[in-house]
Amino acid sequence: MALSKAGLVQIGTGVAADRSIIFDGNAQDWHIGIDDSADDLTIGLGSTLGTTSHIVIDEAGHVNKPLQTAFLAHNDGGDSITNATETTIALDTEIFDVNADVASDTFTAPVTGKYFLSAQVRLDAGSSANTRFNRVYMEFQCSNRGALFENAQVYTDEDDRMGVSGAIVMDMDANDTAVLRIFASRNGASGACTTSGHSSEPVTFFSGFLLG
Repeated sequence: MALSKAGLVQIGTGVAADRSIIFDGNAQDWHIGIDDSADDLTIGLGSTLGTTSHIVIDEAGHVNKPLQTAFLAHNDGGDSITNATETTIALDTEIFDVNADVASDTFTAPVTGKYFLSAQVRLDAGSSANTRFNRVYMEFQCSNRGALFENAQVYTDEDDRMGVSGAIVMDMDANDTAVLRIFASRNGASGACTTSGHSSEPVTFFSGFLLG
């Protein structure tokens, strides 16, 4: 480390090597430094550069937050949706779940903040084409409030399927929860429909991430 006549502090001499500043805290140590092999500026937990990185900035200005809460989970399909009854969508498969915030078909916010939530629910009404539904809506049921996305009267396609999707920025407090629910009221009938999903592709899905 060098101090110039102009009062500038220089860490490193231009030789290829990682350089960092360690903040020695009581409960936690933090570091900020340059990963010289990747030309990245890194802020992370602990005293070892590159371990538990929280913010990584590359030379092009891209900012990566590898531990930022984010999830994408989907329904594999075939779950019964009772006619004209709000039903929670089962999240059978997680494609990713940073920090493991999804469990029992529920997302739990780890910290207070604004969260971007998005989803799609596809339903299969059976074997007859062009089934009529009087009302179909999808809801993010959250601790502070709900967000409802509605199709009023809707007909299924030639495969007797239809769907609804939506997205919102939701305010959530730490430990608030969010679940994905669907309501579908079949015209002149009481038969259930089923979720239309896929074993690996997000057809019926729930996703979200922490904005800040």
